[in-house]
Amino acid sequence: MEPIKAIDVKIFPHRRLKPETTEKILNELLELEGVLRFLVNGESLPKVVGYGPARGTSVNHPDRKIITVKGKEVELLVSVGEIVVTINQENLEEFVEKTKTILEETLNFGFDVGVGIFTRTKTTVSDHLKV
Repeated sequence: MEPIKAIDVKIFPHRRLKPETTEKILNELLELEGVLRFLVNGESLPKVVGYGPARGTSVNHPDRKIITVKGKEVELLVSVGEIVVTINQENLEEFVEKTKTILEETLNFGFDVGVGIFTRTKTTVSDHLKV
């Protein structure tokens, strides 16, 4: 079996994204050719307070919503600070151009788009212990 030649494209908006904006961007990115997977990173939005005097109290954060991505409902567990999209290496230039166009149309603030390897490519000892 031949290894897949993939590369990551990191989208780093200059502000945290609202759930509606995240949903729109992800759906438009997933329509592009060559997308293998995506990761959404950011600050955690817990359901309950984990420590301090209010421990155990529920947190009703307005950004903790269920978004629809490619027809599937996904609970947003983070306040989105960056999106990493893994794509086929052959589609890189076209994907980056279209991504910048999508972001310019959707966001009314700045963003950075980086290309590289932002996810692990080899399993670690910790990964073997988790199995």
